[in-house]
Amino acid sequence: MAMKRHHKIILGGFSTIVILFMLITGILLNTILIKMDTNYNSLNKKIIELELDTQGKINTLTESIIETQGTLSNVNQSLGQQIGNFETQIGGFKSEFAELKASAGEDFSGIIENAAPAVVTIKTDISQGTGFLISKDGYLITNYHVITDAKQAGIFTYDKEMHQTWLVGINTKLDLALLKIEGNYETLNLGNSNDVEVGEKVIAIGNPLGLQFSVSQGIVSAVHRTGENGLDAYIQTDAALNPGNSGGPLINKEGDVIGINNFKLGGGENLGFALESNYIREAVNEIALEKINQTLV
Repeated sequence: MAMKRHHKIILGGFSTIVILFMLITGILLNTILIKMDTNYNSLNKKIIELELDTQGKINTLTESIIETQGTLSNVNQSLGQQIGNFETQIGGFKSEFAELKASAGEDFSGIIENAAPAVVTIKTDISQGTGFLISKDGYLITNYHVITDAKQAGIFTYDKEMHQTWLVGINTKLDLALLKIEGNYETLNLGNSNDVEVGEKVIAIGNPLGLQFSVSQGIVSAVHRTGENGLDAYIQTDAALNPGNSGGPLINKEGDVIGINNFKLGGGENLGFALESNYIREAVNEIALEKINQTLV
């Protein structure tokens, strides 16, 4: 049956509506998609900006941490140096205090306390004397006459321990002997005997008449006195020296050895003589270079 005209009009109108609806829907969907894409791009841009900003802040923070660590390292180093300097100053203050006690009054206790552990008693089968350590590994010096003709000898350190010893070398003209014991010890420093002045205070540490680690005090009476060997190499002192003091140190107010107590004149009182430290240094180093291929003082 053929369609009537009004049926065609209705169908045509309905089709138009559907087409319009589809067009409008497509436009709306396209608009929504465009807006979503725009929003996505905007959001992505903000995310990228935020990441860049965050990374920049992280980099800045990292640089600050590195700079802070460097500053702390410098501070620690500086603090360590200051502590070291402070400890050095404390050590210097202690030394200056000991020297002040020695030079300002009659009290040599600060010097004696530091020096005594480096002094030794030497006992042989025929005599007794004194010596003192000049190296931490046990090299010590004394007068050669202390051990002359001895068949046995023992070294007694400040802690009263007895040590076996052996002879490294001698200088008979200067009456010096270099000995060695095993162990690790406190030492005494040889000063410059050219700086010794008449009238300055000194102490002698030794073992007079078997009295171990005795101390006598006096002054320098003269320098460059002539000894029996013909050398002007001796300090004269009024510090009491007796048998057993031989080989012991004569010490100034700085705690340095300026001589090794060698002999006294029997016809008078307080006439002791000590070989000057510069002669000791030269002789000991000559022995050491020959025997052990090194210098010691």
